[in-house]
Amino acid sequence: MVAAASVVVAVGTATGMLTALDDGGGADEARPEVTRSPRLESLPVVPPPSPSPSVTPAVSASSSSSPSAPARTASPGPPPRQRSEKSEPRTTAASTRLYRHPRSQVLDWVRDHPDDPRQDVIESRIAGHPAAVWFADFTPATITSRVRAVTSGGAAEGRVPVVVPYAIPDRDCGGHSEGGAPDLDAYDDWIDRFAAGLGSGDVIVVLEPDSVAQAECLAAGERADRFTSLARAGRVLKDANPHARVYFDAGHSGWHAPAKQAGWLKQAGAASAESSDGVFSNVSNFHDTADEVAYDRAVLDALGGPAGLGAVIDTSRNGNGAPPDGEWCDPAGRKLGRAPTLSTGLGRIDAYLWVKLPGESDGCKGAPGTFTPSYAYDLAR
Repeated sequence: MVAAASVVVAVGTATGMLTALDDGGGADEARPEVTRSPRLESLPVVPPPSPSPSVTPAVSASSSSSPSAPARTASPGPPPRQRSEKSEPRTTAASTRLYRHPRSQVLDWVRDHPDDPRQDVIESRIAGHPAAVWFADFTPATITSRVRAVTSGGAAEGRVPVVVPYAIPDRDCGGHSEGGAPDLDAYDDWIDRFAAGLGSGDVIVVLEPDSVAQAECLAAGERADRFTSLARAGRVLKDANPHARVYFDAGHSGWHAPAKQAGWLKQAGAASAESSDGVFSNVSNFHDTADEVAYDRAVLDALGGPAGLGAVIDTSRNGNGAPPDGEWCDPAGRKLGRAPTLSTGLGRIDAYLWVKLPGESDGCKGAPGTFTPSYAYDLAR
């Protein structure tokens, strides 16, 4: 997809994060019942033990490595940058540390290549940081246990996992990351099972990258049905775990105008405290953090809803900003962005996350969704 954010190349594998693999366990049982209805600053050689969230492996699908590539249509320029910010964080999470799932392609590579001259840089600057865990394969029988493995791992360490459900029907509009559930009824059932694995601790849910920003490819009726299902998903997730923080797809600052994106988000339930804690942006993309901050605040202002709604930003590859030519597939000259953290120091900006795992290819420097050490090294050095 020209403007979307993700690329799933195989069932259970995604192009932007760690992978939550299907262990082949038995069918899952309990399910909730819900009716329908700014530039890279030097990263420390060793990640700080402070509140920088650790993310778990993910399964993603997208045309830009993971869920949020450059916009497919030209959009108005982003709001003015706000380089300095003195406002306090909107809220303080119960835990300020993110969880790093112990299974990922980058961790496997680091373990398997101790003598590679790139290993130290990749280990300290990428593998040592938390990243999101994607669930991009439609496997109803095992999804509960796989999600539970991630959330229970985070709870055991007192850290906050970040999980990405990515199985909406007609995902990526039939593009590189096509796939997902066969229809919305099946998706609703899958989300029920996903929610049953969330546990009772703190968890961040990045709900369906591209599902709102890329919805223009759907007919009006199909779009309305998708938004109804997304609103339901938010309610199901938050009913299953009141400590879950659920964020909806705002695209990125180079895509739709804030008012247009907010209109769709409202239809998808993002303005309701029953479904939503706010929005996410820049997943698998490269737009500058300051631009995303300004854009997300404009979206939230247009969205309305409770004052507590905030935003999370994918900063995994935006250290040099977006390429001027709009290239989304492993563009040259990109760098790691700000380290993942739940303490941004900015009002209404809840977290900087690495939703897309740096080094997992969009499909140009390596096979889509696979860890490519040369690409990771270029991003990290």
